Amino acid sequence: MSEALLSVRGLDSFYGRAQILSGLALEVGAGEIVALLGRNGAGKSTTMKSIIGLVRPAAGEIRFRGAVITGAPPHDIARRGLGYVPEERRIFTELTVLENLEVGRQPPRDGLPRWTPERLFALFPSLGAMRTRLGGRMSGGEQQMLTIARTLMGNPALLLLDEPSEGLAPKVVEQMAATIAQLKTEGLSIVLSEQNLHFATLVCDRAYVIEKGRIRYHGPMAELAANSDVRRSYLSV
Repeated sequence: MSEALLSVRGLDSFYGRAQILSGLALEVGAGEIVALLGRNGAGKSTTMKSIIGLVRPAAGEIRFRGAVITGAPPHDIARRGLGYVPEERRIFTELTVLENLEVGRQPPRDGLPRWTPERLFALFPSLGAMRTRLGGRMSGGEQQMLTIARTLMGNPALLLLDEPSEGLAPKVVEQMAATIAQLKTEGLSIVLSEQNLHFATLVCDRAYVIEKGRIRYHGPMAELAANSDVRRSYLSV
């Protein structure tokens, strides 16, 4: 891999006195979709929050687009072109679809796709049909699509997606996979935190498997899908 778009080295993160991440390391190259897989409570969300600045790491280094962002505030990291879609979605329920998108707007970035509401409505046709609907009157799948679209309005170079398939019907999960594949053709890099191995297999190039805050496996997605020992040890419920 050439110089990584995102590089995480030796990351330790805590909640209070409880250590959640221990020496965690991962890399994401330009145009890659990388899965972070693990059981519930393995440390996937803490990894995402540490990268975006919502959890301040106790040790380690995070580099994004060549610059050290370790410990920087989330708004500064977002302005550098790193987008974050939280597991909880956190849309504004009293705002319309269009108003939610405007909240996420940032200036265009050189060399990156420029997202507008109309481009996003082409990517998410169901949102285009409900542009004046309040966020609180949308289904879970529609809210997930809106959260991703709102983050794309920031014209990111890399997107952190935390459990995007959780709680969604199988048909919606398939639609989400097709959308993520389309984003890859736009040149967007993605880190996908997931428990759903099937979903990750549909869209991801490489995978990291995390267990108790440590990376236990790293390799091509196809190799993980064929490795029953790793799946049984770290992913089976």
